[in-house]
Amino acid sequence: MRGIYTPVTDIRRKVFTEVARMAYEVNELSDYEKLMRELPFKIIPGEEKSLRSSIFLERAIISERVRLAMGMSLRPLDESVPASEGLEHSVIADKYYEPPLINVIKFACNACPEKIIKVTAMCQGCLAHPCQEVCPKHAISFRNGKSHIDQSLCVKCGRCVNSCPYSAIVKTERPCAAACGMGAIHSDEHGRAEIDYDKCVSCGMCLVNCPFGAIVDKGQIFQLIQSIKRGDEVVAIVAPAFINQFPGMTPSKLKEAMRRLGFADVAEVAIGADLCTIDEAKDFMEEVPAKIPFMGTSCCPAWSVMAKKLFPQQAECISMAMTPMVLTARLIKKEKPNARICFIGPCAAKKLEASRRSVRSEVDFVLTFEELMGLFEAKAVNFADLPDNPEDAFNSASADGRGFAASGGVAQAVVNAIKKMDPDREVKVMSAQGLADCRKMMMMAKAGKYNGYLLEGMACPGGCIAGAGTLADPAKSVAMLNRYKNEATMKVATETPYQDSLDLLHY
Repeated sequence: MRGIYTPVTDIRRKVFTEVARMAYEVNELSDYEKLMRELPFKIIPGEEKSLRSSIFLERAIISERVRLAMGMSLRPLDESVPASEGLEHSVIADKYYEPPLINVIKFACNACPEKIIKVTAMCQGCLAHPCQEVCPKHAISFRNGKSHIDQSLCVKCGRCVNSCPYSAIVKTERPCAAACGMGAIHSDEHGRAEIDYDKCVSCGMCLVNCPFGAIVDKGQIFQLIQSIKRGDEVVAIVAPAFINQFPGMTPSKLKEAMRRLGFADVAEVAIGADLCTIDEAKDFMEEVPAKIPFMGTSCCPAWSVMAKKLFPQQAECISMAMTPMVLTARLIKKEKPNARICFIGPCAAKKLEASRRSVRSEVDFVLTFEELMGLFEAKAVNFADLPDNPEDAFNSASADGRGFAASGGVAQAVVNAIKKMDPDREVKVMSAQGLADCRKMMMMAKAGKYNGYLLEGMACPGGCIAGAGTLADPAKSVAMLNRYKNEATMKVATETPYQDSLDLLHY
């Protein structure tokens, strides 16, 4: 549903905007408490329901969304707890994400049925009845001239679905569970979605695929603005997937737009992508196959955590190179040691990465593009009126570094760098997008099918350009990204002027 402005998108946008506006305009704790009570009525005005069974339910969901956007936790369902409970721990500039990052608002969940195959009214009761013939469990019989599936026997293999000439048999599955490549979503005792956090890697695919908007991630909008208001030098580092996310926004307009939000400076994370490319290229040449049979890329945290969690014996085969986010943050803090770094990108899992103890000192805040749009709307930033100053354009990263945003781009960047370092070296590549396919790729690698390969894993189908925190149609974004890559003065990561700084960033 990314790229489609749905009522769920509208609600999320309004929540982010109002939370940002509140953070910019209010200073007193008592005023925050008052506004937190009032925001559900501002976002859902009037007396009549518009989206759900009750306007009171709509407002209750908004209240929980506001809390999560402020980095607070969901309230218990069986206790009377005020909307501002724990507020004093969020009205600060120094707060990291408290688990869980991805949350199910239970009373917003539709309790969708789990995977089921059923016969629809389109069944014609044909003489051939291929559905019955192909069923390996003999679960299909005929009743009143129509196919009937015995659910106690059905194993959901889907053979009947594929064999029906009328497409009268359908396979349905809870959208959030279908999108989860980790199998982390199941039903609770009331049939509502529940996340197994031992399996979850916070990719956020369930979040963007829930058509009821019941799954929500926590935010740091509130803490970021508190830091800006405190007078901190906050530097935004922006992932290259920002292309096409904001209508009318050009790379040279972005810096001015961010200044109007209170940021001191802006840098592109493609700089760190160049450095990450060089690191991974060197590691691959040194370690494959001499030390490890294959090497997986490191930049996608959800893929990296999945690979190490499900395939512990192959964990050493996943690159230990720092991600572009961390490398860019470290590079800036070398120049500006007192700066606070805010990563802005398409990824929910980056929030989890930034909360790791090894990364906390480098990255202070993480916002998605969707959350950033809320800040722009809160400050009434009109993209069309922004000066398109060529001096504000990004010119410090290569085309390959910018290409990290799309599936296949990371592996291609590493291959191009290796060709520059060792022209005679042949590098075999396998890429997967979506955690389900990433798991299959790792199973093949574990079986020895990809020895000598560079493996690129991307948790989001399409890559970062289609991440959980994006706003635009991924297909259009890829086209815009390719144009942005062509504008780069450097083509390959090894051309980066920051290569000499790489050793200083390893500590």
